[in-house]
Amino acid sequence: MTADFGPLLQAVPGAAAHQSYPAGTLYLVATPIGNLADITVRALQVLQMVDAVACEDTRHTQAMLRAYGLARPQPQLLALHQHNEETAAQGVVARLRQGERIAYVSDAGTPAVSDPGARLVQAVREAGLRVMPLPGASSVLTALCASGADTTQLSNGVAGLEGGWVFAGFLPGKGGERAQALQALQAERRTVVLLEAPHRIAALCRELAVLGTRPVTLARELTKQFETIVTLPADEADAWIGGAPERARGEFVVVVHALPAESRNDAALPEPALRALRLLLAELPTRAAVRLAAELTGASRNALYAQALAWKQEGTGAEDAT
Repeated sequence: MTADFGPLLQAVPGAAAHQSYPAGTLYLVATPIGNLADITVRALQVLQMVDAVACEDTRHTQAMLRAYGLARPQPQLLALHQHNEETAAQGVVARLRQGERIAYVSDAGTPAVSDPGARLVQAVREAGLRVMPLPGASSVLTALCASGADTTQLSNGVAGLEGGWVFAGFLPGKGGERAQALQALQAERRTVVLLEAPHRIAALCRELAVLGTRPVTLARELTKQFETIVTLPADEADAWIGGAPERARGEFVVVVHALPAESRNDAALPEPALRALRLLLAELPTRAAVRLAAELTGASRNALYAQALAWKQEGTGAEDAT
């Protein structure tokens, strides 16, 4: 079944009649992340009226435009991607200086958010030209709102920063940088949103096991036919992703939920639990020490893990931690 966007296109002039679209402006247009019906009326208006569309992949963008009845001659599609962004941006700036209106779209979602576009925006602004963003689809916000993750909890104790969430994008691919990123993720108390590709999602799920029972939401194929959103303890993510071949397919957004409130307060741990944790950390890796301390004392595994990380960040040895 093919969608008919004709009625929506007919509604464009009236719906956006009072919006001004100045010449010599770069328009950042958010596009659907999967479902073509998620385009905005304002986006359609701009894609109709601009002189050219700069895009991450001209073939992909032309197919999207054709679906809306807005196909363009090939010369009006300008390739601007991660490999040529700096030089292509100068070409866009030159055309803007001539008074053209140019839209920029990435392959899906909001440009410049883990996608090309940031250097283009910098070049346009440095040239003294205007940038106008058109909000729309975002895989990050789509997954975050469906996860139920807490975005109001206190942050890492930094004065003046309360609540919120952290967008980390793609973690480094391998080596020491990835290890450091995972260590930072363990220490972060706020909700964290990650992106991951299908060929690396299984590895990420294995690595998330260090978070213990801290909830994570795995969201794949958002807005598409096989959309899947599941929330489970971090140490069960590996088993879930390996439970069926199709679960590892598609693009992923991973939401690591905020550390539970009871895990943030050192006073929540009684002295016997702290003593057991100190002794075990002196002999065992952190994860094993936390697991045994929880089994022996009945204390919250999340709270024990948070305390172990706090001692590690403070540089306090297990033998003299208090």
